[in-house]
Amino acid sequence: MSMVRTEAIPPQERGAGIGTRISDVLWRHPAVLIVLLLLPPALWLGIIYLGSLFALLVQSFFSIDHFTGLIRYEFTLDTYAELFRPSNFDIILRTVTMAICVSLASAAISFPIAYFAARYARGAWRALFYLGIMMPLWSSYLVKIYAWKLILAKEGILTWALQGLHLEWLLDAFLALPVIGGNSLSVSTTGTFIVFVYVWLPFMVLPIQAALERVPTSMLEASGDLGARPGQTFRHVLLPLALPGVIAGSIFTFSLTLGDYIIPQIIGTSRLFIGQAVYQHQGIAGNIPLAAAFAVVPILIMGVYLWIAKRMGAFDAL
Repeated sequence: MSMVRTEAIPPQERGAGIGTRISDVLWRHPAVLIVLLLLPPALWLGIIYLGSLFALLVQSFFSIDHFTGLIRYEFTLDTYAELFRPSNFDIILRTVTMAICVSLASAAISFPIAYFAARYARGAWRALFYLGIMMPLWSSYLVKIYAWKLILAKEGILTWALQGLHLEWLLDAFLALPVIGGNSLSVSTTGTFIVFVYVWLPFMVLPIQAALERVPTSMLEASGDLGARPGQTFRHVLLPLALPGVIAGSIFTFSLTLGDYIIPQIIGTSRLFIGQAVYQHQGIAGNIPLAAAFAVVPILIMGVYLWIAKRMGAFDAL
């Protein structure tokens, strides 16, 4: 009798009944729902991302036989010791120096822009601000880099503009400087720096703007009422309160500069950065252990940087 009643129930209703029971279980046990929602991204993060990082770390403890070109799967620290050879250590030092300079320049340029947006931009001006900051992110990464290569080239628009102002001698004198100069800006360290700052600037502006919006205007007014000059208010009130935004932005600019290899490949000199070293050792030279050791360097640097920032309390207000 019960079999007859079950067969008489339409399949749609039986499916709806199962869905209702599942919904009831999830409603009574919200922890189960949270686990089901977090399980796919957690598996992706744990297996794909962390798994690949672990495999990278393991590869860095191997070495390569320079006679046969084969990898010796024996635990050794010789590959890490190679990082301290003058040629390899120079690559690390050059990349870290560039990342620091890009982060400092991005913060200096972004702060007044973010301050204006947080304090004065309202209505259409605020919309225009977000449009101006986000629009460069909508265009292709490679298109922007090649556009800057044309701008900075010896026959580019920048040289043409300086010629029109009769200031070409100034550019020639700058390009004659060691380390930062070159045949043209498109094949110089300065050109690499300019493009790095341009590409990563939005990642610095938005966190600083968000941090400045949380600074009460009354604190700035109180500082002025107590006799503080604008410079003192900036150093002792505004900058400390906006520091979490600066730190958050610098995490992006610093880490992205450390790992990028496309910008130095297209714009810059023949001196390598860490990303280029990883690419060359992994793809051209076939020295995967050394490429893995190079790739571990930015991870360690960012780990130390985040630890110092946390110790300084820079994340408390984020």
